[in-house]
Amino acid sequence: MTVGTIAVVVVAILASFFMAWSLGASSNSPPFAPAVGANAIPTMRAAFFIGVFAALGAIAQGGSISETVGTGLIDGVSISPLGAAAGLFTAALFIALGVSTGYPIPAAFATTGAMVGVGLALGGNPAWDTYQRIGTFWVSVPFVSATIAYTTASLLRNDSIPETAGVPFLGGLVGFVLANVDIAVFPGEIGQRTLSRFVSAQVGTTPTLFGTIDVVMILTSFVVGAVVFAVLRRSMERSVEGGIRQFLVGLGAVVAFSSGGSQVGLATGPLEPLFTTFAVPSITLLVLGAVGILLGAWMGSPRLLQAVSREYSKLGVRRSIAALVPGFLIAQAAIALGIPISFNNIIISSVIGSGLVVGSGGVSGRKIAFTLSAWIVSLGGALLLGYGIYTVLTMLTGIR
Repeated sequence: MTVGTIAVVVVAILASFFMAWSLGASSNSPPFAPAVGANAIPTMRAAFFIGVFAALGAIAQGGSISETVGTGLIDGVSISPLGAAAGLFTAALFIALGVSTGYPIPAAFATTGAMVGVGLALGGNPAWDTYQRIGTFWVSVPFVSATIAYTTASLLRNDSIPETAGVPFLGGLVGFVLANVDIAVFPGEIGQRTLSRFVSAQVGTTPTLFGTIDVVMILTSFVVGAVVFAVLRRSMERSVEGGIRQFLVGLGAVVAFSSGGSQVGLATGPLEPLFTTFAVPSITLLVLGAVGILLGAWMGSPRLLQAVSREYSKLGVRRSIAALVPGFLIAQAAIALGIPISFNNIIISSVIGSGLVVGSGGVSGRKIAFTLSAWIVSLGGALLLGYGIYTVLTMLTGIR
């Protein structure tokens, strides 16, 4: 390996780390913003928890997204260190542009477009099946997210359902899903490492109900959900507002964990082929990304938390809950399917959906249209720019 190639490898690793830092400072902040806005937790403590939970999620759940971004977006070639650096630099440019204009650019759109552009410049072939799968998911997200948020907000505003039952029910639903999400600490292949499957394996063979889902898995899921329901119900019986704040903090932690798992792959994915070539375990790459997210959250999220929490404080704690529940559910679905996803996309759609419960007056159609256009332009623009930047760098350095 030449000195020039080593330098490119170092630059690519630094670019990946900086990308992770940026994600920790920005994309992982919204989960705790409602709790800060409701004065349920101080800003600095929220920033600490964001870093910890997002970093844990990155290590425990980031493998599938990282693999898709690194090896699943292009066929026939492997992304080189120079290609990884070019792709990450391109994505960072678009994210910075979004921050400066006030219209958030989804990191997933920018990174996906950039890596496809770099892969094509390397001589690779489009991975059409992957694009179709990702595109279908992306198009569905705003509608699904808004629908879940609207339904959740309607449930919380329904006078016939006591809050001491409605909020614990949502908590129980979150607990039920948590028992079935992929977490690396449990043994098994990616997509199979869940608490419910782990308990089922310890018990042994039991009757199967749906496909590979057996009785013990169902019972485990209900037990976890019931425990969360009971704890939250008891808390709300002591104090309704106190219980809601407690749920906001807990939900924020779960969503931050999910955001770390869904976002870290955007920073580490481009380096997957490099680490595979040198037989470095993927967990090492995820730890690198997790450290970047941790430091980014601790150093950069407090200011953004203050800004975003003001928006959530206008929503109120109940609509904030309605906006976060879809974030958790959709992020976990994306992780299970290995699809890079933007939390901006989910949260903005959720806020709109929860807001429609009280009418459409607070929803700016112009800003929504402009934001959607920016997302589409970022995907196509990042593809073209990634292609161009890699081509120029190859000409200047003579390295591929």
